[in-house]
Amino acid sequence: MAAPVLAYENLGLVQGSGWLFRGLDIYVGARDRLALIGRNGAGKTTLLKLLAGQVDADEGRRTIQPGTRVVMLEQEPRMAGCVTLMDYVLGGDDAPARHEAEAIADQLGIDLSREAATASGGERRRAGIARALAQDPDVLLLDEPTNHLDIHAIEWLEEWLNRYRGAFVVISHDRTFLTRLTKQTLWLDRGNMRRAEIGFGGFDAWTEQVYAEEQRAAEKLDARLKLEEHWLQRGVTGRRRRNQGRLTKLIEMRAERAAMTGPAGAANLTTAADDSKTKVVIDAKGASKSYGDRTIIRDLNLRVTRKDRIGIVGKNGAGKSTLLKLLTGEIEPDTGSIKLAKTIDPVIIDQQRSRMQPEKTVRDVVADGGEWIDVLGARKHIHGYLKEFLFEPTMVEAKVGTLSGGERSRLLLAREFARPSNLMVLDEPTNDLDLETLDLLQEVIADYDGTVLIVSHDRDFLDRTVTMTIGLDGSGTVDMVVGGYADWEAKRKVRTEAKKAAKAVPVADAPKVRTKLSYKDQRDYDLLPKRIEELDAAIARDEAVLADPDLYAKNPAKFDTLMAAIAKARDEKDAAELRWLELAEMAEALG
Repeated sequence: MAAPVLAYENLGLVQGSGWLFRGLDIYVGARDRLALIGRNGAGKTTLLKLLAGQVDADEGRRTIQPGTRVVMLEQEPRMAGCVTLMDYVLGGDDAPARHEAEAIADQLGIDLSREAATASGGERRRAGIARALAQDPDVLLLDEPTNHLDIHAIEWLEEWLNRYRGAFVVISHDRTFLTRLTKQTLWLDRGNMRRAEIGFGGFDAWTEQVYAEEQRAAEKLDARLKLEEHWLQRGVTGRRRRNQGRLTKLIEMRAERAAMTGPAGAANLTTAADDSKTKVVIDAKGASKSYGDRTIIRDLNLRVTRKDRIGIVGKNGAGKSTLLKLLTGEIEPDTGSIKLAKTIDPVIIDQQRSRMQPEKTVRDVVADGGEWIDVLGARKHIHGYLKEFLFEPTMVEAKVGTLSGGERSRLLLAREFARPSNLMVLDEPTNDLDLETLDLLQEVIADYDGTVLIVSHDRDFLDRTVTMTIGLDGSGTVDMVVGGYADWEAKRKVRTEAKKAAKAVPVADAPKVRTKLSYKDQRDYDLLPKRIEELDAAIARDEAVLADPDLYAKNPAKFDTLMAAIAKARDEKDAAELRWLELAEMAEALG
């Protein structure tokens, strides 16, 4: 193995009255793409700051190859004293060249002349990215880089990092982002650091294997495995099985929703509105909304029924907040109508956690200072209820001001989900949540008995939770598809390619109108789903073998063979999925 460009040996750091971690060995190779995974509070951000040289360790030795430029993108850019975003980007001794920063800012769609004090979270995040990337780093340390970014900006950042020739270490809750970009994983777990030469796509299988090995070792020693209380109560494997069950249920709900929906994009229920199983919660007919000369929503036709889970996506400024306000009755359409059920009882969870009073305790926020709380008609003790949201009993008296961003988010969810409601509105619910809390939120949404509207840029989260996705492009067009973000994105790509193909074909050479799929197309349409399942199984099987942390040292040839096989299978799977989606679009167009 080539010498690392950045490393820490025997790293130890004291926090409070004890060691946050001790005896950690970390190295970063010149082209590593590392996912740093761990629970909230495990010390991930602190670890990045240690690697960046911003924090001194109590033990250990940091080594860096001469001339290596290490740049850290922090969660919250420090803009104190900066009048404009440009002042922040070009400030300090390590400021990038102005033309480099402006070029990246232009691609990200951020005006650096914007006043720093009034800039939104998304604008500040883009400025931070422009500053970090323009410094031409050899090693990038990224702390939640996708927070406050819209999907367009996230995809731009993914493309940039795919071309990037240096190394990066990234903390993120965005599973799609991690799966697409990372090739190695650092797992900070209970004060220990484990490394695997697999990307985040193989993380779940790897962790299951690690816990299973620990369990077997403990049983051989005739001792009880002392995992954290959370793992004892839930269990990694058990949780994955439950999540798989919920995904199966979600697929069934999508199929039911598709059966209730008219022609593609219309989203009009054909089932009787008085059927109790499809009770209409929101009924929009020809609704439009404009601000000045700009049309935000044009001719919206949508019926939202009980237990629907609707995801809303689009660039920042495309009209997602306007659509939410229309669907919840906060504003009226200019034309058309939107009717809400008389019995609607909504709870809106927006990005208000920063406005929770810092001097209040967790007990005050959830139970108004009491011991018991009414949760959807059932009385629960505050300790037991908060445990469902991953809070230890000792946290009940903690003040809100001492909680991390992720803990404040969990506290807000615990408070709001306890309230009786039949419509839940979630505005960017995944910001500041770790992967574990995201799993919890998915479970809570799956078990919720009412209707859910979700605005989110987290693609994997939408794929795991929603039955229908509504996309906005800022021109007034409302594009709807039954399914998650991947379904919406696939349909959008097919339509884009179809438009390109139509423009490229001369009128004289236009093909004859087809009435059915060709024999080969029909055969592929029928057989590809099975082939995709086989490839999924092969990838999972190979990744499980590759998850062995000692495999590379014991059998490097086998390691290389498995890596090549996985890459080949993924390419074939991507091609098969694209081919099937194209055929499905053709079949739908042909009736």
